[in-house]
Amino acid sequence: MLRLYDYLASGNGYKVRLLLRLLDLPFERVEVDILRGESRTPEFLAKNPEGRIPVLRLDDGTYLFESNAIVSYLAEGTPYLPTERLARAQVLQWMFWEQYSHEPNIATVRHWVQHLGVPEEKRALFEQKRTLGVRALNVMEGHLEGRAFFVGDRFSVADIALYAYTHVAPEGGFDLGPYPRVRAWLDRVRDRPRFTPITQP
Repeated sequence: MLRLYDYLASGNGYKVRLLLRLLDLPFERVEVDILRGESRTPEFLAKNPEGRIPVLRLDDGTYLFESNAIVSYLAEGTPYLPTERLARAQVLQWMFWEQYSHEPNIATVRHWVQHLGVPEEKRALFEQKRTLGVRALNVMEGHLEGRAFFVGDRFSVADIALYAYTHVAPEGGFDLGPYPRVRAWLDRVRDRPRFTPITQP
């Protein structure tokens, strides 16, 4: 059986958990408390030398890490990952953008606000990341004009990757009020059969 090493509050872990549920794939979930350093133990570092969750243990014992790589692997051969060359590249485009321009800002601000607080010496960096997070939301709002989903009007792993931290952005102080298209898209994702909220183990 698939085994997911996960942290319940993590959007990156949630991407994998959500896709597993949407695909109705059985899996065992192992909670790794990153705030207590459980992802930095020698045992965990043997699974992922970067010391980050999620990690998925495959049936053959292989450990796969990096959330968007895991969801791409799981989505292979399903409707969530297009086979058409351009559509597939566009899905990957948004997944790369999520990890480069979206997650480092929206997720980091949320993590600081929810768990760490913002020390005065990091205030300027915090505000910079907040500004870049707003910019990412603006990009999403613009792209969703006339679109139901991010690629080809078909729900895909690009939507899963972007949903994970966008829907909890208010926990970091981001106001989604000015983004009606983003909010409507969030509702469409939540309407998927077998949808599971981030707080459900």
